[in-house]
Amino acid sequence: MKVLVAEDDMASGKFLSKLLSKYGEVVLTRDGIEAVDAFVKAVSDNTKFDLVCLDIMMPKIDGYKALASIRDAERKLGIPRVSRCKVVMISALDEGFDASYASEDYDEYICKPIDIIKFDSMIRKMGLLE
Repeated sequence: MKVLVAEDDMASGKFLSKLLSKYGEVVLTRDGIEAVDAFVKAVSDNTKFDLVCLDIMMPKIDGYKALASIRDAERKLGIPRVSRCKVVMISALDEGFDASYASEDYDEYICKPIDIIKFDSMIRKMGLLE
């Protein structure tokens, strides 16, 4: 499995990288623009990501805007909906979350601090692990 993590907080980024590295290759980016660039490059190189984890509050562009750009890139590149990457939105804020926002575009939502068992269960539920 190939995973893209977009996280501006260094400690959270290292935690996610370590957690997800047991499943496969992890690419860590520090903001939304870097994440979109890494995603498009991977698809262009025919090495697309299976899972994208986006922090919602990031500099330059937030996780929702990065997600919109990623989904737009998939459409422009002709990736069918059934083959698109799985996306987990990550936030430090549980309150104020609008479950209807972009619900067609991401697969799961989790709050920090991340519960390792819950996260593992989410990845399995998305069909990324046996």
